Amino acid sequence: MPVNRRSFLIGSSISLAAGGLMPVLAQAEKASVGSDRYDDWGAVRREFDLTPDYIHLGLFYLTSHPRPVREAIEKYRRQLDANPFVTVETSLFESPEKNMPLKASTAIAHYIGGDANDIALTQNTTTGLALLYHGLPLREGDEVLTTNHDHFVHHESIRLATSRCGATWRKIPLFDSYDSISADQMVDRIRKGIGPKTKVVGVTWVHSASGLRLPIRRIADAVAEANAGRDDKDRVLLIVDGVHGVGVEDPNIVAMGCDAFSAGTHKWIFGPRGTGFVWAKPAMWAILRPTIPTFTALELFRAWGEEKEPTPPARAAWFSPGGFQAFEHHWALPEAFQFHREIGPGRITARIHELNHQMKEGLAGMPHIQLYTPRDESLSAGMACFDVKGMKAGDVVSRLLEQKIIASTTPYRVSYARLACGVVNTPEEVEKTLGAVRRLA
Repeated sequence: MPVNRRSFLIGSSISLAAGGLMPVLAQAEKASVGSDRYDDWGAVRREFDLTPDYIHLGLFYLTSHPRPVREAIEKYRRQLDANPFVTVETSLFESPEKNMPLKASTAIAHYIGGDANDIALTQNTTTGLALLYHGLPLREGDEVLTTNHDHFVHHESIRLATSRCGATWRKIPLFDSYDSISADQMVDRIRKGIGPKTKVVGVTWVHSASGLRLPIRRIADAVAEANAGRDDKDRVLLIVDGVHGVGVEDPNIVAMGCDAFSAGTHKWIFGPRGTGFVWAKPAMWAILRPTIPTFTALELFRAWGEEKEPTPPARAAWFSPGGFQAFEHHWALPEAFQFHREIGPGRITARIHELNHQMKEGLAGMPHIQLYTPRDESLSAGMACFDVKGMKAGDVVSRLLEQKIIASTTPYRVSYARLACGVVNTPEEVEKTLGAVRRLA
């Protein structure tokens, strides 16, 4: 294949990216942590252009961009409008110091305790799950095990992937009643649910149906037990939909023990809309098959130019969807992670749990309320899901909206009302919301 400017620039960028640049970028990011500007939660709230006369308890659905993210998006938008060709060429295909996908992957890796080389950039959780399940080398007779409680896009990714190859999928309940949920029971049901044909277990870290948080580390240990007597080719893989845990709980996702993790970053991370990622172990990437052409893997470009099949193993860069995108949003992603680091991930976790504990305890004390989210903080995260006796969930949300309190309904066969407290909220807002729910009796 003739060497031209484009192939040379791509080659230079990718080869350097996989080498000595990673420690340099990581060190630069570490040096920028430690700002005390967000010691006051009011200062955090002021970074968002949220309508001040509403209580915003639905930002887990789609975030408002904080000021640093807005400014970064606008900066890159101006550059693209002023000179789109040069901006895209220098940001994607030239020196690694200017490579924006690499910067985004490095920011994510630094946050989750991983390696940028193990991260594929996506547009959302849905895309990430689809890339994972459709990339699996499933065969007729293989089985994917999941639960009754996962979101439509997780189940649909599994259904579409298994229907194409003759594999099957099976759902199991993790509990029989919201009044009797325990970590031991959930782990035991997954352990017992794994059968000889099971090749994948797919679960959700934090359920948007109920606010339940799964003990992923313990589930990973149970999967490891099932793998103890299996050949490598028959290993059970653990895939996690983590969108409502990342940005709320301990960010050290790599230590949870799953094989692959998909999440959007435009929810609890406060990232630009239309951004997300997949992290997976190198051994997981190696067995997956790409679905969408990418712009970030030189070896695929070379193989195409030489009319050859790419040489395995696959790696994360093979899976980042290519094509022209909303670049200003993808490139502003590092600012969202920097914003989290400046606030402090530990402080964010404590604040969200504090506010949601206040909300759950208040709801649990009302005789006309049925609370579904566990009050145990180890089994919950940033949501409180409930019923008002005698009212439909949609009517509850409408009545609260009349009082300028933004709630939501859970998009499942059985729907509940849902409130989610984040770092932009205050204890006073929680009390006002509880008062409004109390008056619905």
